[in-house]
Amino acid sequence: MFAVACAEPTPMNRTTETGTTDNVLLADWTGPHGGVPAFDRMDLDALKPALEAGMARHLEEIDTIVATAEPPSFENTIVALERAGRDLRRVSPYLAVWGSNMSTPAFREIQQEMAPRLAEFDSKITQNTALFARIKAVYDGEELAALRPDQQRLVRLTYDGFARNGATLEGDAKTRYAAIEQRLAELYTRFSNNVLADEEAYVTYLTGDQLSGLPDSFIQAAAAAAEERGREESYAITNTRSSMDPFLMFSDERDLREQVWRTYYSRGDNGDEHDNNTIIAEILQLRQERVGLLGYDDYATWRLENRMAKSPQQALNLLEAVWPAALARVEEEVAAMQAVANAEGRAITIEPWDYRYYAEKVRQATYDLDSDELKQYLQLDKLREGMFFVAGELFNFAFTPITDGSVPVFHEDVSVWEVTDKTTGNHVGVWYLDPFARPGKGSGAWASSYRGHETFDDKVTVLGSNNSNFIEAPAGAPVLVSWDDAETLFHEFGHALHYFSSTVAYPSLNGGVRDYTEFQSQLLERWLLTDEVIDRYLVHHETGEPIPDELVDRIKRASTFNQGFATTEYLACALVDMRFHMTDATGLDVDAFERQTLAELGMPEAIVMRHRSPHFSHIFSGEGYSAGYYGYMWADVLTADAAEAFADAPGGFYDKDLARELVDKLFSVRNAVDPADAYREFRGRDARIDALMRDRGFPVP
Repeated sequence: MFAVACAEPTPMNRTTETGTTDNVLLADWTGPHGGVPAFDRMDLDALKPALEAGMARHLEEIDTIVATAEPPSFENTIVALERAGRDLRRVSPYLAVWGSNMSTPAFREIQQEMAPRLAEFDSKITQNTALFARIKAVYDGEELAALRPDQQRLVRLTYDGFARNGATLEGDAKTRYAAIEQRLAELYTRFSNNVLADEEAYVTYLTGDQLSGLPDSFIQAAAAAAEERGREESYAITNTRSSMDPFLMFSDERDLREQVWRTYYSRGDNGDEHDNNTIIAEILQLRQERVGLLGYDDYATWRLENRMAKSPQQALNLLEAVWPAALARVEEEVAAMQAVANAEGRAITIEPWDYRYYAEKVRQATYDLDSDELKQYLQLDKLREGMFFVAGELFNFAFTPITDGSVPVFHEDVSVWEVTDKTTGNHVGVWYLDPFARPGKGSGAWASSYRGHETFDDKVTVLGSNNSNFIEAPAGAPVLVSWDDAETLFHEFGHALHYFSSTVAYPSLNGGVRDYTEFQSQLLERWLLTDEVIDRYLVHHETGEPIPDELVDRIKRASTFNQGFATTEYLACALVDMRFHMTDATGLDVDAFERQTLAELGMPEAIVMRHRSPHFSHIFSGEGYSAGYYGYMWADVLTADAAEAFADAPGGFYDKDLARELVDKLFSVRNAVDPADAYREFRGRDARIDALMRDRGFPVP
């Protein structure tokens, strides 16, 4: 991915010295709500010139900061850095959309060419000796103590960002560090594009006699997907989780289940031009060499030094504390599934492509809970309304559709809403929703911030988005989703609410600490199963009747069902990720290392990693989650602990006082406060693992 793609752009009303306003991607944002991206006028031919002009302008701004005659200060150095690069940051939303929502071969060619050039540009800034000297002077100076706490944190984060990324190096080490950064940027882009290529290229087409066991809603969606690809009279199982998961759960055709499973879990691992194994090996070796230049023993130690976990061993202690309980639960789950298969007279041993199918049978037998029955009450539009309700009750936000065309979108599937404060009516931001799968769109679900909150010059409001890969229903039919997909929808909306809640003054404080940043989103999942959401928004798509109380009871009784599978497939990823980054990568055989590590862990044969290494984009298409995938569980310890606080509150999950504490202390501050301190301020103590174990139905250690 492009390094600049994670920035949060801010509009400026001026013409730049480089004349970039003629380029649609660099032009000032116009229209309502403080200006919005011109998504309807995205021009791929403008991308390369926009990046080149934006980089040139940013470097000019850096030169101006360095040339300042006055002694270094917070205002003329740290704040000046916050202002710098706005031209380039305006390109960021377009990059995010082309890279994740609307990718094309032409874009990928530009991406492949520009990624190392952008990495080189980043190195010119982080390795600017005179600039770092000014930052260090502010960091070490007397002024620091007189600054506000959020300003002090900004200084420390800025210094740390430079020092930990090569600013202290000299001579050959400095040159080599920059070269490694450029090569890694190229490899990350190739990895990501290889995964996307396999997702686009591999589609399993079914005939009418191969649909046994599949729900009507899924069949209709598969027919629509096939028709979209020019295959009428067929049914398409696309190579995405939203298509693969329900097929493996319901299809009676075991051979086809295996085919779909192997196609999905072989992404990036097919021994062809899109194979990622050699790319991974080089990435790991370069990461190891790079942190070695900084004096670290391994990449994981460098990565976790400024996270909540602080060290790889602390992260491993958590993962390994949960792993035995997860394995024990898997053994129970597989035994129950094998008993069902035996009773059916199937001469099989449960394999990975059987797990979802027989788990569903066990669920129905044990809890009388049929996933397809449940799906009839999970309409995408109603779930969205339920999320808006929760946002109103907890965050005091109102969402109003924008239908007048004043906010451009990049695809007809995308809808937009204005977010306001319910009490004052004040504008908070704009929310974009892109819900459906299509060719060129990355799989899975994610949230993006096109513009972050800031107040240090003028107040700037938030532009946030949620993106999913639901299978679009035929015209006029509702989009029905699984319970897991409904939870994911709430999860990603939690990220958006985190964006919209921000009250920080400076753009850089809108970021987050990786093993904390999933907390807010994981916590929001808990409101899906609250009575208020159930009663109002989980209604049958045909009759409009609310979901029956007895079905809700079955859902709650089954809440810890299949936790062995869910926990183990996740933990395997987190453990392999950590071991990849604590191991000498010289000459590493990636495939053999993955298999050996899982064998040492005692990975059950009936389960695979949720993300096998060749398509583990979290850690190999960039560095956001590298040596940090454990962060989901670290954050879930906080989530389970905070959820118990709401469960015990007088007003339950809608307790107004506790909700205000949540927003003020854990959402609005973003990264302006150390997350460990923020959580203690909210809860009065550190989070405890006991709540996590109770939450998953595991024995409390």
